[in-house]
Amino acid sequence: MYELETTLTQKGQVTIPVEIRRLMGLEPHDRVRFEVEGETVRITKASSNLLKWYKSVPPPRNRPEDSRVVREEFERGVAEEVVSEG
Repeated sequence: MYELETTLTQKGQVTIPVEIRRLMGLEPHDRVRFEVEGETVRITKASSNLLKWYKSVPPPRNRPEDSRVVREEFERGVAEEVVSEG
């Protein structure tokens, strides 16, 4: 175990030392999570919400869709609406 110190700014911000960022695999714009237990605070790399939900909804069975078929069905539906209104 080793310790590093940094200074708190007037806005309450700190810079995570480069050694810690490398150790944690942190890149610019990554999110971090603070876990508080008593007087101890642990910082961890937050998991991506996108990755958290990845593959949580199964894809439709008929993928990939043919864009021409989708367009024809849309146009047919619009035409039917126009005819029924006229």
